[in-house]
Amino acid sequence: MFFFAFDAFSYALGFISALIFAWLLSRLRPAIDEWRKTAATRRVETQERRATGVEENHRRATLRRAQGMHLAASLFALDEVLLEPRLLAPPPRVEPGGALVTEDIVAQTLPYMPSWPELATLYRAPSLGLGQALSGGSHLVITGRAGAGKTVALAHLASLAANKDPRLGDLSEFVPFIVHAADLNLPITNPANLLNPIFETCAEYLSMFDGGRLPSFTEFVFKNGRALLLMDGYDELPGEDQQKLVEYFKALLTAYPKIRIVTSALPEQIGGLNGLGFAALSLLGWTHEQQQIFMRKWGALWSKVLGAEAWAQNGPEAIDAIILEAWLGNGNQHLSPLEFTLKTWGGFAGDGLGPHVLESIASHIRRLAPTGTPLAALETLAMQMIVNAQPIFEPRRARDWVKKYDVVEEGEAQTQDETAAEGEAEKTATPAKKTKASKVQSASSGLLGKLVTSGLLEERPNQKIRFAHPVFSGYLAGRALTAFSADETLTKQENWNGKLLALHYLAAQGNPSRFLDQLLLTEDLVLERPLLTAARWLKDAPRDAAWRGKIMAGLARVLQSEQTPRGLRAQAMAALALCGDPGAAAFFRQAMQSLSFDLIPLASLGSGAIEDTKAVELLSSTLSAPSLMPRRAACLALIAIGVPSAQEAVARALLNGDDDLRRAAAEALANDPKDGYEMLRDGAGLADIMVRRAVVYGLARVTAPWAKELLQTIQVQDNQWIVRNAAGEVLDSNANPADPRIPRRLPAPSQSAWLIEFAGKQGVGIPPGSPATDILLTALKSGTEEERLAALTYLRRTPTEGVVKTIYQTMQTDDIELRDACFQILFDLSAAGMNLPSPTKFGMN
Repeated sequence: MFFFAFDAFSYALGFISALIFAWLLSRLRPAIDEWRKTAATRRVETQERRATGVEENHRRATLRRAQGMHLAASLFALDEVLLEPRLLAPPPRVEPGGALVTEDIVAQTLPYMPSWPELATLYRAPSLGLGQALSGGSHLVITGRAGAGKTVALAHLASLAANKDPRLGDLSEFVPFIVHAADLNLPITNPANLLNPIFETCAEYLSMFDGGRLPSFTEFVFKNGRALLLMDGYDELPGEDQQKLVEYFKALLTAYPKIRIVTSALPEQIGGLNGLGFAALSLLGWTHEQQQIFMRKWGALWSKVLGAEAWAQNGPEAIDAIILEAWLGNGNQHLSPLEFTLKTWGGFAGDGLGPHVLESIASHIRRLAPTGTPLAALETLAMQMIVNAQPIFEPRRARDWVKKYDVVEEGEAQTQDETAAEGEAEKTATPAKKTKASKVQSASSGLLGKLVTSGLLEERPNQKIRFAHPVFSGYLAGRALTAFSADETLTKQENWNGKLLALHYLAAQGNPSRFLDQLLLTEDLVLERPLLTAARWLKDAPRDAAWRGKIMAGLARVLQSEQTPRGLRAQAMAALALCGDPGAAAFFRQAMQSLSFDLIPLASLGSGAIEDTKAVELLSSTLSAPSLMPRRAACLALIAIGVPSAQEAVARALLNGDDDLRRAAAEALANDPKDGYEMLRDGAGLADIMVRRAVVYGLARVTAPWAKELLQTIQVQDNQWIVRNAAGEVLDSNANPADPRIPRRLPAPSQSAWLIEFAGKQGVGIPPGSPATDILLTALKSGTEEERLAALTYLRRTPTEGVVKTIYQTMQTDDIELRDACFQILFDLSAAGMNLPSPTKFGMN
């Protein structure tokens, strides 16, 4: 038995010591907490000091890269020839109970068509700069066809971020990381390696010392939410590879939710980006005035930079720049920036094969290809790339495709043999040895090496290869398909950029009837995607091609259908306007004589787009139509045609029309920088009060500084309050940074004030995290006009079959705005990868 002797003194001493320690700890706790905070702050400051040097060097390297990310990088830096990219502004998001949005004549007349932005460019639809588009907090996907300038837009954004340009607002402090999809090896199975492809790509452009510090710097920036990831090449990938990239974005945003991502895509192939909070905005093309500015920039740089070269001094006498610009200034309607750049380059270099788009592309390929390169080799390489759906390929695979054209020089033979031997070693290696054996081969020799050196092919940091531009591979593959049959393989492929371009240039250089017949067999009653896909072929195809008639007839059918949504009819009109067929002008003139006030505006806009001078008389008579929509369209079309008789008709409307027509005429004049601007200046000083008031709305659409100055003068000095008030309103509207067209993140249904109020009226609540699909469908069926439009925005995120059925039913309404919104939602769902069910499944036509 053990006995415990209780020592009262020791117990008391221990107890008192514990009390003293607890008292000291309580008194010292604030100091300890402060010390911990100070230590944490010092650690962050130390990290920032260490990162500062890397950041500055990384920004400089990014700027250098960005300035070389354009077609003419071998001649000029990007900023020297840049025309600042503009994005087609989407319709403003409707918020029940919110402020009313006043839209200009173009937004009220021309339907929103992100897949056909050419007409929005021509009619100068509302647009956003890159900084504006990102100011709402959304991730951004820049959409456009190949050659629209998506890579240039990303490069310009990288330049702005690298320079901390204030035009980016809060994003000016973000650190840009520009990566091409070709640089990624997806999927990445280990979450700890998410950032590896980003800093590995960027490290290629830094010194060895900075490259070693880049991984920790990248991790630091991404964790702090200061990273701006610019991902080029998403638009070039087939659907399966796009989905891998979407999953990569999802993993990045889960790990680093505060970063911002910008990428590029085709308008109809957004994939799963919408579900990650990306806003898709279409890139606008160049107006005639912008083309002139670009040509003058190019001419000045050409004379300054290249005029001093020895070959220029010893060559033939240069053509006078004024004569050359006048010649190049014709026939450029609806050319993409890439097409116009190639035409300009060929004109100044004197090596252009002709004025046609196809000849400009062929000239540039010939300009880049090494001397003596068989064209058949390039065509075979491009066709194999398309047929195998591999826009990014390994050198070994490419050598197999073109081996019969690859004449190996004596000094390169050993390298080729080593490559083949290593390829065999990889095939036979055991899993344990395979990593060591599978060394990535570069395109350093033979035909591929020459093509990479010349710039026609591009070798990425991970040793993979791609064509310098998808248009070049599409053109070459199209040529190859005129002689080789790949019908079965291409027909089975889902639509992707490479396939679409190859078929486009096949139609331009051969007979695509076998593909067209198969394409038009696909039923799409809602969006008419097969027909509109084929309609893109018309622009560059021979005018006498027999197969054109099928497409033209289909477009006419869609445009004339009164049951078809206005957005779809407008796409058919745009396709006809861009097809270059003389019959389109006659068709538009005939349509303007119909009794349909829905068809007349679209036909009028079509006539304006093709500058049909024979339509001036009909358009002038349309100015007296009883409906406002045809009158607005006629004003826009007359200014687009631009001949004196058309301008005079709009001037008469401004001077003698009713208030609505005067305003439409003034706003249309803002589309003419030459004579239209002069008329607006003169109109601001006329005695007629209503003319001066209408002119104010015209001046509101002019972005030049003189227009703002004139409006400010009117606001202060005009002797009529109705004119002064109008000037004040437009000045306030233009100065408002909270542009309702800027895409913003959608609040959760449980946090939406209007939806909570609507649900309360129905006697239900909205739990946090709930998609609220049922109450949104109720709002779509029975809410006010604003509530129905707002409900559609939310229902885009839950595209069940029941939701699609209700949208189909809503499209039967007579409300044009609601029908257009329903059609746009269906377009967005299709672009996101959803196979829309046929309306006949629900008993609808």
